Amino acid sequence: MKKERFGIVDGKEIFLYSLENQKGMKAVVSNFGALIVRLYAPDRNGVLADVALGYDTLAQYQENSCFLGAVIGPNANRIGNAAFTLEGKTYRLDANDGVNNLHSHRERGAHKRIWDATEKDNGILFTLRMKDGDLGFGGNKTLCVFYEVTPENELRITYDAESDQNTILNMTNHCYFNLDGQGTGGIADHILQIFASHYTPTDAGSIPDGTLAPVENTPMDFRNPCRIGARIEEDFAQLKLAGGYDHNWVCDGYNGLVRKIAVLSNGSATRTMEVFSDLPGLQFYAGNFLLEETGKEGKRYQPRCGLALETQYFPDSPNKPQFPSSVFGPKRPYHSVTVYRFL
Repeated sequence: MKKERFGIVDGKEIFLYSLENQKGMKAVVSNFGALIVRLYAPDRNGVLADVALGYDTLAQYQENSCFLGAVIGPNANRIGNAAFTLEGKTYRLDANDGVNNLHSHRERGAHKRIWDATEKDNGILFTLRMKDGDLGFGGNKTLCVFYEVTPENELRITYDAESDQNTILNMTNHCYFNLDGQGTGGIADHILQIFASHYTPTDAGSIPDGTLAPVENTPMDFRNPCRIGARIEEDFAQLKLAGGYDHNWVCDGYNGLVRKIAVLSNGSATRTMEVFSDLPGLQFYAGNFLLEETGKEGKRYQPRCGLALETQYFPDSPNKPQFPSSVFGPKRPYHSVTVYRFL
């Protein structure tokens, strides 16, 4: 494992850790935000490209308003009205997305914390401790993220967390992918398949209305591979509300075990990524509101130049008892696995 200095935040050294398999696939991650900074993935001929959007400097990651490459915690996605009630107590969060809470906190969430790093034989373990009441969430918590690059050209991410009282936990990674290579253009021609027969419709604030709607006969149907740009501009209410795709799909076959939930290919089908997860949901965000800014290697980013496939519990689960529970604590430690496999 290669380790190199990335900079200093609050007097603490920040490093980049390179994980590589014998085929050359490589992930470069950081103890700042447990970030995925670079992800060199092979195509079908073994040619590598960095498929993850990101930045060259630590200062840019300290801004990172679009959460490029970031681990989100303790709760990913949105919570309606920035509040929830658990066991009779109401918890109030930062209203940072209109009246709602998005990704726990824009400036002090896990994606902008310094994690402890422990090098392992097969990967890197990042650990973050958060006190009871931090960001408005209950429980003294320990969050862990373990990254490894496997011989099968997989980036495997294992999330674990413990809390001394029941609390809300829902961790994910907000990597934006472009399978042609970061900074090469848009993702409208990428081909996406999501193994989900339902999704969770939302209101104008992207808060689910609590129902599970069938994807059949709608632009939300990705059960068969479909070009992302084919229907993204259709006159469909959910697409209009979100400015394109930014929704949670209800992945089929949820039973707590890891299974394949999505497949993404670039337009030429020369590079394919399979997504595996043991979680019930997948947020597909087409990067509709990515900033026009400079990314890695001076490449110019713009809306829809990358897409996110975030494994998760459903948005606003703390306020929707009919959704799979994201309550964890002493009797239910948090554990989940996400795998991005390149073919």
